[in-house]
Amino acid sequence: MATGHTDPQRRARIIAAALDLIAEEGLAAVSHRKIAKRAGVPLGSMTYHFSGIDELLREAFSEFTGHIVAVFDTYLAAPAGREEARTAVADLVHALSEGSSRDLVLTQELYSLAARRPAYRELTHEWMRRSRSHLEKHFDPDTARQLDALIEGLTLHRALSREPHDRSLTLEAIARVTTTDRREP
Repeated sequence: MATGHTDPQRRARIIAAALDLIAEEGLAAVSHRKIAKRAGVPLGSMTYHFSGIDELLREAFSEFTGHIVAVFDTYLAAPAGREEARTAVADLVHALSEGSSRDLVLTQELYSLAARRPAYRELTHEWMRRSRSHLEKHFDPDTARQLDALIEGLTLHRALSREPHDRSLTLEAIARVTTTDRREP
């Protein structure tokens, strides 16, 4: 690991360390000192790279939401038709709910932060806008909005359930929401 003035990855390591700390210990545990230690950087680097903890959190959560939108893109960019899109949404729900618990925790931490502090809602609004833009390639805007909420809910329920529902229930829920699509013949 490079140190001193020749450390071009320092800022990125600080952001990664902040996200790791939030995922492992929660937002309440975040401090400049803990993040610097985890990132392996001098404490002064925190104020050199970020004006304060709010700027660091905004950048860290912005990077995280970009990661989640990229996951949406992976699943929803390729489907050619509505049925393929429904299947892709089910694949997305199952991938998110069976995947990284880190992503699940970071999502909930961001939602809680945005609920308490309106300044962070811009991040969640942008995240929703970007994920809905993928859904709107296949469904009308109202259906995309409902489907986006369904994805969040099904993912959370599957991830936290002792007995997660199976794929057939996911597909049934998606079909129920998307059969009222105004663009469907």
